[in-house]
Amino acid sequence: MPDFSLFSIGTVPVAASLALGYILGSIPFGLLLTRAAGMGDIRSIGSGNIGATNVLRTGNKKLAAATLLLDALKGTIAVLLARALFGEGGAIVAGVAAFLGHLFPVWLGFKGGKGVATYLGVLLGLMPVMVLVFAFVWLSMAKLSRYSSLSALTATLVIPVVLWILGRPEMALAMALLTIITWWKHKPNIERLILGTESRIGDKG
Repeated sequence: MPDFSLFSIGTVPVAASLALGYILGSIPFGLLLTRAAGMGDIRSIGSGNIGATNVLRTGNKKLAAATLLLDALKGTIAVLLARALFGEGGAIVAGVAAFLGHLFPVWLGFKGGKGVATYLGVLLGLMPVMVLVFAFVWLSMAKLSRYSSLSALTATLVIPVVLWILGRPEMALAMALLTIITWWKHKPNIERLILGTESRIGDKG
């Protein structure tokens, strides 16, 4: 079994993995794409978020899809680059840093997205098969509840548990940290779910 100990890779590789992950993760693709398309500042509409969901509120599905893909891939690329340079420990550190970079980009006053796409991208880089687990849980919950936010939040709860069962404790702990932060960033959605005012999949307006 690979050694995932962060202490085994050294201080410099950890610092380099943090920097690499954060810089890649902090690229605000939603903002850059909408500005390039002549739509102004995406932060001035809807939720003020830079993620794909808010980009979709512009009515441009292609831009929203591109934002979703790029926000995921920056997490994947961070993990793969760090793994190639510093091994599995570096990959885990870079994945966490990329996620934090997306949520708290220094270039935007530390106000970024909610992180689900980048969470998935990090997961894809660390253990691709886990994306299938995430998708299965999301689709199952979506069919039962028709709440996209609840489906994503439930899937993030399952991922660390499955990783732990599979004998990947450090990866499980890293994804558990990402899960906690994801839930915190989705506090407004959770409040609406409790009140029964959260939008369901397929709702109009």
